[in-house]
Amino acid sequence: MDDSAPVVGITMGDPAGIGPEVIVKAYPELRQLSRPIVIGDASVIAAAIAVVESSLRVEPVESVAEATFSAEAIPVLDADNVDELVRGEVREEYGLASLEYVQQAIELAKAGDIDAITTAPINKQATKLAGSTYAGHTGMLADYTDTENYAMMLVEDELRVTHVSTHVPLRVACDLVTTENVLDTIHLTAEALRDLGVDSPAIGVAGLNPHASDGGLLGDEDAAEIEPAVEQAREDGIDATGPESPDTIYVRAASGEFDCVVSMYHDQGHIPIKMLGFAGGSAVSGVNVTIGLPIIRTSVDHGTAFDIAGEGIASEQSLLDAVAVAVEMTGPGR
Repeated sequence: MDDSAPVVGITMGDPAGIGPEVIVKAYPELRQLSRPIVIGDASVIAAAIAVVESSLRVEPVESVAEATFSAEAIPVLDADNVDELVRGEVREEYGLASLEYVQQAIELAKAGDIDAITTAPINKQATKLAGSTYAGHTGMLADYTDTENYAMMLVEDELRVTHVSTHVPLRVACDLVTTENVLDTIHLTAEALRDLGVDSPAIGVAGLNPHASDGGLLGDEDAAEIEPAVEQAREDGIDATGPESPDTIYVRAASGEFDCVVSMYHDQGHIPIKMLGFAGGSAVSGVNVTIGLPIIRTSVDHGTAFDIAGEGIASEQSLLDAVAVAVEMTGPGR
């Protein structure tokens, strides 16, 4: 490990899910990529070490400066907020704990104590029981950093997608396809791609309707809202193309024609990503990046997987990928 490697704060996620054991399994490789520090509960990480039968130990610390980042011990900023661990169970206590980890990570990133945040999965039912009104991490991150324009980018090998909207009903998502929202997402996408080292990004913009409305035969939203956004983006110096037929643009992007696809709603972008990331069976991969924030945040692209929590069989690949992207985004030009 390079002593100058970025410090990545990894939030533990829901204590009852697979986050803790995935962190333990990934730690030896994470340490080759970065200086990883867990923001969570030391006792839960210790229990995960036993589950995966690792020789690692826990190093509870009170500040990032105390962490040694050794090969033998996982540094944990210990919130000590889990009294009883029952894996696979939705509890208010666990929801509150997972929210506290994220809050602490945001404050550390804002203060410059860590260079990036990578989040393990939370459980939305548990955080709702804890009183949270957020649908996931993203809205919380935006509010705590006073960010108005932000978007979700998913990364899986050569395919990247961003979204005009995410966790809203489909009827609402269609109403959110406005020229302003599409243009904002194109700009955020171009900036994020440059952070990832793509100097002159080519961005494909998916249509909303089948065949991008087929010249008006299948609706007018593509011509009325998406085309003007693409035209304005091009005037702003961005290499944007679209709206393109949603049923082919992702194949074209995965083949190298575009560096990213701007998707109009959640499933339009998630389905092609997860077709690639989940194709390998147990070795789930893929990365979720929140773009537009003043801090760097990446995440695994899977949930808490309560059904297998505690069995030690969950794949760590998505976490490794997420930290690798976070490290890449800390590079020159950020």
